[in-house]
Amino acid sequence: MDITTIVGLIAGFTLIIMGILNGGVLSSFIDTPSMLITVGGTLSSTLINHPLQTIVGMVSVGLKAFMYKSLPPVELIETIVGFAETARREGILALEQAAGEVEDPFMGTGIRLAVDGTEPELIQTILETELAFIEERHKAGASIFTYMGSAGPAFGMIGTLVGLVNMLQNLDDPSAIGPGMATALITTFYGAVIANLIFIPFAGKLSIRSAEEILAKRMIMEGIMSIQSGDNPRIVEQKLNTFIAPKLRQVADDEGE
Repeated sequence: MDITTIVGLIAGFTLIIMGILNGGVLSSFIDTPSMLITVGGTLSSTLINHPLQTIVGMVSVGLKAFMYKSLPPVELIETIVGFAETARREGILALEQAAGEVEDPFMGTGIRLAVDGTEPELIQTILETELAFIEERHKAGASIFTYMGSAGPAFGMIGTLVGLVNMLQNLDDPSAIGPGMATALITTFYGAVIANLIFIPFAGKLSIRSAEEILAKRMIMEGIMSIQSGDNPRIVEQKLNTFIAPKLRQVADDEGE
């Protein structure tokens, strides 16, 4: 579980509420029509802008900002080097059982292709194609939240305009101008909050997770290609170490001693 997402959301809403209570009343910032225009309008425009299949998967994509399981780069290198040692000692066919036990489908596919004696160029083509479509799916998921982050403030402004029109129609009552203006501005407040505290940060977190996953899969692909070519496990390790920061390489070296 990604604790930073939860902590960030709780801290953000808590600080906003504290700021409101410090100089006002929380109930003044609760307005159902404004919420319907801002949140409902954002969701409606998202439905129009994106295919149904993408919308259906929005919840599962959003959950990745909270729950994300990945093998740390150092452990991934250890796993691949272990496969290289097995292949070096017992032959690449000995990895057939490992292909069915690994949790990562991408790694399992690569190992099975190598065990079946597939040409290296074909293995690389298959894995590169799969990697490209994985990246496209990730971009499509993040793009939903990016779009909602831009639509939220826009519908907040629309709600403000609606409120101003209603207020201007009652200028003959000076006592209603202040409350009317406050209600009109609440929609802008809602739009700014949902965009900058939820949708845009979610899109950013999903992009980071996507980059981490793509890096891990590129490491897997490089390791499989090296194993198939019969490289020494030490060479495989050195190749994979080039993907990670020097500080992490030092940690790996310390753990290996």
